Amino acid sequence: MQKIRLGVVGAGNIGQTHIKYIAEGKTPEIAVTAVADRLGEARRKAEPYAPGAVFFEEGADLIRSGACDAVLIAVPHYQHTELSIAALRAGKHVLCEKPAGVYTKQVKEMNAEAAKHPKLAFGMMFNQRTNCVYRKMRELVQSGELGAVKRAVWIITDWYRPQFYYDSGGWRATWDGEGGGVLINQCPHNLDLLQWICGMPSKVRAFCHEGKWHDIEVEDDVTAYLEFPGGATGVLVTTTGDAPGTNRFEITLEGGKLVCENNKLTLWRLETNEREYCKTAKDYFAPPPHTVEEVETDGQNPQHAGVCNAFAAHILRGEPLTAHGSEGLNSLELSNAMQLSSWLGQTVELPADENMYLKLLNEKRGIV
Repeated sequence: MQKIRLGVVGAGNIGQTHIKYIAEGKTPEIAVTAVADRLGEARRKAEPYAPGAVFFEEGADLIRSGACDAVLIAVPHYQHTELSIAALRAGKHVLCEKPAGVYTKQVKEMNAEAAKHPKLAFGMMFNQRTNCVYRKMRELVQSGELGAVKRAVWIITDWYRPQFYYDSGGWRATWDGEGGGVLINQCPHNLDLLQWICGMPSKVRAFCHEGKWHDIEVEDDVTAYLEFPGGATGVLVTTTGDAPGTNRFEITLEGGKLVCENNKLTLWRLETNEREYCKTAKDYFAPPPHTVEEVETDGQNPQHAGVCNAFAAHILRGEPLTAHGSEGLNSLELSNAMQLSSWLGQTVELPADENMYLKLLNEKRGIV
């Protein structure tokens, strides 16, 4: 069996996760042949799971080495774009961890570079797209069988982190090291799924509280109101300070309501489209009759390994990626717009003013 020689750039927590499941045989068409990390301790921990791999301190050296065919970028956020661009220019296939970058301007540069290399695979590690529940939600919403979306509400507050987590690395929860807080670290998956299932909003009004529950400089509590082009609205509530947290994704449509909670998808299906019923009903109060069902899925949820297997299959046989790298821009558009809205204290239209966002971000980073 032909195997893709993979170089992993970044052997921290998530990098080691990738190296371990590949070593366990969960990605039969991928072998880790190179690893790069600036920290000797990280390289030492990764080495038992990558026997025979070549180790480097710098990702740039790994990319130039010829020790791999493809690279998986798993380093702090600001470096995602520069290393992805370097790898593409060196003729390497690229799989980038979330988020695609910190600000949209740099991600657009990465996407433009990828477009110059159409024969190279370029993917994003949006592993939650492999979850059978979210895939089924997308199928039901995008098919139109339940009518248009009216409202989407996601309360995603089960990202709890104690202060010890933030103190574990000097780059964490800083504007200059991480580029943000819960929106850029924990929530890129949720923002991606929100737009993947419901489409991109056109307006955002957000309230991002910085250092509300922790001794950090970035946002750890966010409430955002969204407006979509077709008239639907949405609310996103997220934090790393709630215990116990909640993860409830509710989408109300003309023909019913979908609720994803506790790894279960429930559908309240109306017997009549609500818009039609509203105009013809002869009762003062009664809503349209409905049925309730637990939606059956295929039960498959391969997560990170599933993304990597699709990446290999794309390189070897042209099969679809889980998420093309260019799609990383959408969730970052949302994240940047929410932060900018909060900083300016006003509603922001998407796409947000990327120059204004970068100016204010650099001010927070201490870059004049």
